[in-house]
Amino acid sequence: MKIPFTKAHGARNDFLLTWAQQAPLADYSAAAIAICDRHTGIGADGWLIVGRENGMPWIRLFNSDGSEPEISGNGTRCAAAFLIEAGVSSDEVSIRTGAGVKHLRLLERSGREFIFEMNMGRPIVEPGNLHFSLPLEAGSVDATILDVGNPQCAIFVDDFSLDWRKIGAEVERHPHFPNRTNVSFVVPVNGHSIDVRFFERGVGETMSSGTGSTGAAVAAILRKVVTSPVRVLTPAGPLDLRWDNGEDVFLVGPAEIVAGGEFYFHEKTG
Repeated sequence: MKIPFTKAHGARNDFLLTWAQQAPLADYSAAAIAICDRHTGIGADGWLIVGRENGMPWIRLFNSDGSEPEISGNGTRCAAAFLIEAGVSSDEVSIRTGAGVKHLRLLERSGREFIFEMNMGRPIVEPGNLHFSLPLEAGSVDATILDVGNPQCAIFVDDFSLDWRKIGAEVERHPHFPNRTNVSFVVPVNGHSIDVRFFERGVGETMSSGTGSTGAAVAAILRKVVTSPVRVLTPAGPLDLRWDNGEDVFLVGPAEIVAGGEFYFHEKTG
């Protein structure tokens, strides 16, 4: 079957988007693995199925490994750009995600390039998880474990000379996280900025992450190494966050629509 898609990226964290009615599939996970493959598919970090119910847009996200996470911050901005480009949403967009309804406000637009402010919600850090000693094969690390709509583990390091990808892969599937976790490695830069690398659950290394940036910024604020507002420096460019009075976190970042087409998917039956 032919699956129409639009390709977009949020700070080089790339996604494919398809209207739900255009992909009536029995197995979305298998289709996600196929369409996201960077050699035999279109290539992306994830696939977003977009629909509407009673006027409310909704999205389901499938990672490139076929797993279905609760939310992606960068992906949700891409979905907002997709909806505005399709003419079904205005400058204020509300989208139902696996982590609840998220609200976005369009700040700037130039053609198919968008800048949004997104309400990421209120982060949750359980007692004892601000400085959590996480045992690994090569010794323990001092991590901050939190939830920002999806699970996050922020590890503070002096620099990125360590094999953070290997550590990220181990932490993602650590027994402490029965549903796996997203991992960020954080280097404080100054009182209002941090440098971060991301190892995302179900994807691996990504150029940026909206929820990962949120978790890293919140962890850095709680550890008192920065104060709000916080600029998160990623390999794909900066994302800006503010977290005031312990309420909701707001993230400002880009989304750009870059391509569209059809993917030829051979769905297995029986």
